Amino acid sequence: MIWCVEDDASIRDIELYALTSTGFEARGFADGTSCWQALQTDRPELVLLDVMLPGMDGVALLRKMKQAPGLCDIPVIMATARGAEYDKIQSLDLGADDYLVKPFGMMEMVSRIKAVLRRCQPKQAAGSLRIGGLAVNLDERTVTADGKRVMLTYKEFELLRMFLAHPGMAYTREQLFTQVWNMEHMGDSRTLDMHIRTLRQKLGGYGKLIETVRNVGYRLEAGCDQ
Repeated sequence: MIWCVEDDASIRDIELYALTSTGFEARGFADGTSCWQALQTDRPELVLLDVMLPGMDGVALLRKMKQAPGLCDIPVIMATARGAEYDKIQSLDLGADDYLVKPFGMMEMVSRIKAVLRRCQPKQAAGSLRIGGLAVNLDERTVTADGKRVMLTYKEFELLRMFLAHPGMAYTREQLFTQVWNMEHMGDSRTLDMHIRTLRQKLGGYGKLIETVRNVGYRLEAGCDQ
């Protein structure tokens, strides 16, 4: 999911259309405040962020994101005005991954987004996922917590694999049910809740990393230092 934060509705609509027509999911925001509020419950793959926004401007939002442990690793591309050299330098100094100078072409935008996503893919050992002392071996389908083996069922393993593959990302109940149970419709949410509860128990101290996102579903919370 790519988020586009742009106060000009016509530009925002073109950006969203270009992204969806090239295979991305996309969501638009008209100002920095609404985007910041959405970040409290959801996590995009990348944010395309205009510098000049009403209220909380793009630089202020970028600063808040980079200071938040659960958000600081989200890739950000800043959209700056032509000739605004200071905006480019400030954005890069604050941790932006790239910038686009307005007006820019939609194909250039899509290419830049793809390039940043490739660069920012988490670097994991082949066939493994890890956060702190919690490790999943995808080839052997084994889980260890601080070096001790954790025995999980097939569905518990698949839930943990999804969470570890995208730490910080909020999954809806429907997404989890569809991908783990391979069913289009969730007949009884208690089935999912029961598996999450058991998974938390089996992971011991690491179980608290799996957070309930109210009215959404679940996510695995991960700070940038892990």
